[in-house]
Amino acid sequence: MVKHIILWKLKEMPAEKKKKQVMLVKSGLEALVDKIPGMVDIHVRIEKLPTSNADMMLDCTFESIEALATYSANPDHNQVADTYIRPFIETRLCIDYEV
Repeated sequence: MVKHIILWKLKEMPAEKKKKQVMLVKSGLEALVDKIPGMVDIHVRIEKLPTSNADMMLDCTFESIEALATYSANPDHNQVADTYIRPFIETRLCIDYEV
């Protein structure tokens, strides 16, 4: 099994727009769970404490490193990323590890 964790900090934008963007990312990514072969689960965490310095966290599990690669190249994943994530992100941090 492989964990794929991403932290995102959004670009500066009005609070209401940021809230809407976060919800679009969450719903778009979590809808992929049954569309990606080898994906075990996917969660976008948006509930955060005031001590946080990231806006969102992606936490997903894959059956293998190959399944993670399939996810990264998947057109449905890239549509969500290109539409709702990449244009609005200031910072992205990622860690992948075997469990």
